[in-house]
Amino acid sequence: MSAGIPFPDLSPEIVSIPLFGMEFALRWYALAYIAGLLAGWRIAVALVKRPALWPGDTPPMTPKQVEDLLTAVILGVILGGRLGYVLFYQPGYYLSRPWEIPMLWSGGMSFHGGLLGVVVGAWWFSSRIKAPKLQVADMLALAAPLGLMLGRIANFINAELWGRQTDLPWGVIFPGVRAQDCSQPVGEPCARHPSQLYEAGLEGLLLGLVLLVLLRRGALRTPGRIVGVFLAGYGVARFAVEFVRQPDAQFVGPGNPLGLALHVGGWGLTMGQILTLPMIALGVWLIVRSRRA
Repeated sequence: MSAGIPFPDLSPEIVSIPLFGMEFALRWYALAYIAGLLAGWRIAVALVKRPALWPGDTPPMTPKQVEDLLTAVILGVILGGRLGYVLFYQPGYYLSRPWEIPMLWSGGMSFHGGLLGVVVGAWWFSSRIKAPKLQVADMLALAAPLGLMLGRIANFINAELWGRQTDLPWGVIFPGVRAQDCSQPVGEPCARHPSQLYEAGLEGLLLGLVLLVLLRRGALRTPGRIVGVFLAGYGVARFAVEFVRQPDAQFVGPGNPLGLALHVGGWGLTMGQILTLPMIALGVWLIVRSRRA
């Protein structure tokens, strides 16, 4: 039997209310989205209220405009996250069942899709109000890590997106793990990496602290530097965690036990790693560009 910590007695539902013959539940995952978006909004408002942080002592927008931007960000996260999951992870399934695409309650959101959605929404809004796009991107990058951390903690509470099997003492025995996904004999517990918590610590807490240090050193006065560090930092963290994160079931097969989306011979990359490579490249380019400005 592999060593492991039993999953704590946590329910994904905060409260469930019967209404009109149906159960309506408030879930930790939904609360994480709401809290992350509201916290990001308040962080952005606090930033634009401090003109000294920005080039020429001029913030990219007013607090009221930040509030309007929130609507575009919410739409980008939801629509982009869902469409990204459909296109990146299960295009065949949803092409045959297009009516299931809007069924968000059935699960399936992609961070990379949500990021693209936010980029499109923020680009459109910045163009409409003629705000400097790189400065807006820096502002959003500072607002993002807290939401990422909350989202990954909610993934842990939901007992989803767990890691690969491990014998490390902090491995967690998640409920719902199928016996065929483990090398343990049927009926024995299977400990896995708590990869959700790895991501919460790296993509949320650590990356947020790095960006805070850059903010305190005046990085907002060099447009593009903070968003560059955010993109490269998230990309590197996600690329690393993918080595211990269980891949999506649709990529795992008899000839592909590691769930590699791109594999040649004995090496390959998961879909999560493939999608982070453009992020890392763009982030490094923005950092170099900001240093030359």
